[in-house]
Amino acid sequence: MNNEEIIHIAAEACDDKRAEDIVVLNMKEVSLMTDYFLICHGSNERQVQAIARSIKDSLEEKDIHINRMEGFEQARWILVDLGDIVCHVFHKDERSYYNLERLWGDASQVELNTGNNG
Repeated sequence: MNNEEIIHIAAEACDDKRAEDIVVLNMKEVSLMTDYFLICHGSNERQVQAIARSIKDSLEEKDIHINRMEGFEQARWILVDLGDIVCHVFHKDERSYYNLERLWGDASQVELNTGNNG
């Protein structure tokens, strides 16, 4: 399965749990650590955990290995590491504070076809 298909599965998992403002950044030209960032947020800790769990479960159903998940207990910024793709699931307050889209402003945005990515 290629990265674009994995991103689509992860984005759909986010959308299924009503994640807000789902964004994918192509990091290939601006970072050596990963090829893509998927960024989204939830409005409370329970929703943030549900989004991260949905990503994990959806990918594991397709036999896609999760390297690690960090921040799940605090549910303020959960990082789901897939190697070439890193999913950042934020609490709404932390997303606006860290503003990864601005920090990595040189990265191009990848178009998504989920129902809740605007």
